[in-house]
Amino acid sequence: MTNPGTSKVKLQITTPSDREIAMTRVFDAPRRLVFDAFTKPELVKQWLLGPPGWTMPVCEIDLRVGGQYRYVWRRESNGKEMGMGGVYREIVLQERLVCTELFDEAWYAGESLITTTLVEQGGRTTMTSTMRYVSQEVRDGVLKSGMESGVAASYDRLAELLAPLARRMERLLMRRSNSF
Repeated sequence: MTNPGTSKVKLQITTPSDREIAMTRVFDAPRRLVFDAFTKPELVKQWLLGPPGWTMPVCEIDLRVGGQYRYVWRRESNGKEMGMGGVYREIVLQERLVCTELFDEAWYAGESLITTTLVEQGGRTTMTSTMRYVSQEVRDGVLKSGMESGVAASYDRLAELLAPLARRMERLLMRRSNSF
């Protein structure tokens, strides 16, 4: 029998419309921590890396509506870099982020719009990121690119990063409640 707390949670990928990809993953952490992991550069650099062998030497986040973000990844084996960025269009603290995404060397046409929502229930957070592309052809090309394995690896790293933070937060809250 497997302990539910240690079993691997699968990334779910769906296509809610002809131009969208939705990725859903549940994390064993409060949404406040998950939101921080998506918006604080010191945390983003630890998990948003794709397949093994990549680092993120540049991670800039200006978290405000109209603010920009910029990520640059580097493959350690050959020094190849891949950069991208976008603009925040909507921010609801701990609940929702809407931003654009555009790669420096476009591997798909146009700019995408990403809406990420966080819903907490019982100390677990369901994250759903929906990417809307300029056309169905672009969406289908992204689906065929193999991006799923890199995204799944990043979200597995995020789960590993969140686990000790969530335990620490839980202990802190228990101490506070016991002192009253």
